[in-house]
This record gives sequence, C-alpha cells and structure tokens, in this order.
Amino acid sequence: QVQLVESGGGLVQTGGSLRLSCVFSGRTFSLYGMGWFRQAPGSEREFVAVINWSGGTTYYSYSVKGRYTISRDDAKNMVYLQMNSLKPEDTAVYYCAANLAGRAHMSPDDYDYWGQGTQVTVSS
Repeated sequence: QVQLVESGGGLVQTGGSLRLSCVFSGRTFSLYGMGWFRQAPGSEREFVAVINWSGGTTYYSYSVKGRYTISRDDAKNMVYLQMNSLKPEDTAVYYCAANLAGRAHMSPDDYDYWGQGTQVTVSS
C-alpha cells in the first residue's frame, strides 16, 4: 500500500518562500505520477502542480505558474513543491497525491493515493 507523508508547511509572510516535501513509500515511486493539490476552507480541492513519472512533464495552475516549482527525486522517493512569492490567497492545506498511471494528471479524481496534508498559512 502506498503511503504519502507531507512536511514543510507553516506560517510565512507575504512574499516569503516555503518548500513542501512528500515522501512516498510502499511501491516503486518511479512508476507514479505525482501531484500537489490544495484546499482552502469552504473551497474544493484544487490542482496546483503535477509531474509525470519521468519528471519530463509538469503542469501548473495559472495562479501559481512562475512562482511554484514541482520536482521529484527518485533516489529519495521524494516530491517537492518550492513555493516563492507567497500570497495570502495561497493559504490552504496542501496535499501530495500519487497516480499509478504515471501521468501528470490535473484532476484530483485521477489520483489513487493521498497524503494527510500540510497547512500553509500566508499572513498579509
């Protein structure tokens, strides 16, 4: 069974940076597509950034493109989300997800496994 554990969330001021990490265990990480999603109170879970099995394909939501970078390290079974120039509207619980198809899917419905989430709060 795949397990995902996120870390790196916290409280940061507007304009600051955070790096989220997600460790994958239980299966062969290099086969999986990975994604970061977020959910703010009262809102649906939304796509943030995704990466395919090889790392050769990435997609970003319009709201984070140019500020966030997703990456993966297959040797460490890790996926990262570097977040720069943070804004108060980036405040949410951020979730790591994995899909066995290995694709850079943008819909949460296409993901098979989820982490428990990590809170990111950006103060104004």
